[in-house]
Amino acid sequence: MIPTLRRHARRTLDTLALPREAKLERQRDAAGLPALDAGTERVLPEVMAWLCRAQDASASHDGGVARDFSLVKGWATSYPETTGYIVPTMLEYARRSGQADYRERALRMADWLVKIQLPDGAFQGGRIDSVPVQATTFNTGQILLGLAAAEAETGRYREPMRRAADWLVLHQDPDGCWRRYGSPFAAAGEKQYETHVAWGLFEAERVDPGRGYGDAGLANVRWALGGQTANGWFDRCCLSDVTQPLTHTLGYTLRGVIEAYRLRPDPSLLAAAERTASALLRALGPDGTLPGRFAADWKPTVDWVCLTGAAQVALCWMLLFRITGRADWFEAARRANAFVRRSVHLQGPAAQRGGVKGSFPVQGEYGPYEYLNWAAKFLADSLMLEADLLAETAGR
Repeated sequence: MIPTLRRHARRTLDTLALPREAKLERQRDAAGLPALDAGTERVLPEVMAWLCRAQDASASHDGGVARDFSLVKGWATSYPETTGYIVPTMLEYARRSGQADYRERALRMADWLVKIQLPDGAFQGGRIDSVPVQATTFNTGQILLGLAAAEAETGRYREPMRRAADWLVLHQDPDGCWRRYGSPFAAAGEKQYETHVAWGLFEAERVDPGRGYGDAGLANVRWALGGQTANGWFDRCCLSDVTQPLTHTLGYTLRGVIEAYRLRPDPSLLAAAERTASALLRALGPDGTLPGRFAADWKPTVDWVCLTGAAQVALCWMLLFRITGRADWFEAARRANAFVRRSVHLQGPAAQRGGVKGSFPVQGEYGPYEYLNWAAKFLADSLMLEADLLAETAGR
């Protein structure tokens, strides 16, 4: 009882010490989400505008995107990993909206990433000011997504794209796993969510075929699927606790498997993706809630929502809908997206308006009291795909 009381006292003291805006956000979340879903047309531009502010407000002022806005600490420095995969989001939104500023911003991000590329072609883990400065496979794979998109857009990024992709291929183990160059900011050990690194290689393959990038990525996905159980579970799929992985890292893993199928349409890859996607679908609440962590039997282990993971999983369900035509995938995705949309403030301080919190409620264990740049990125991607599918289905 005494340790429990101590934890409760510590949480109470931490809450009392919070800045005013953090306390207000906690109170708002305690009251529940607004009943009204403002919809994609209203929310998407706000989310994209927040990403622009995150680039402009980065504490390192370098062209990258601030890792987060914290209700406790303010704007963070730029985060190379997520800046990398924000590049294709910005380019896609520029095409849709006709606003050239988004394209210019994306290329400014890509130029910054080229400047900070390590001599061997890899990229560092953590924020730009994190120490140690250490090459990591995961961050290199995420930035590869941006370099491939920038190369496809302009034809100017082939050399840094190749250097990053070649580094990943060079340091891959024969069975497809990346065991060296893990992040110093995550728990040690094999990571099945590095199928999201494989996706970076798939994009490099599409832009620059014939250099073995696609085969290397597929080898990693096959390795990861060797650890998938019959119920779709992955046993090495978390940043910090493999016994209860985040919806976020499950979303990373699932997306990589789906992208492997999109590159090479092998029915076994699709079946593997559907096993995991089906388990997540069964966990979706009627109101669109998706728990932030799961145990191996797919029972929730927490009572908060990882908003990042919810948007990622929704996007994966929609990709599966596009592949299979199963309407339940799309219906589930729309419910999950509506929940995340309702958590986005459309009025109020600029640092919060259009941003996506790490968790709902805001004090949840993933990014507590933070608006994360990758949460905004994944929601934007998911909303753009939802809008596409609604237009496609309306025309049938």
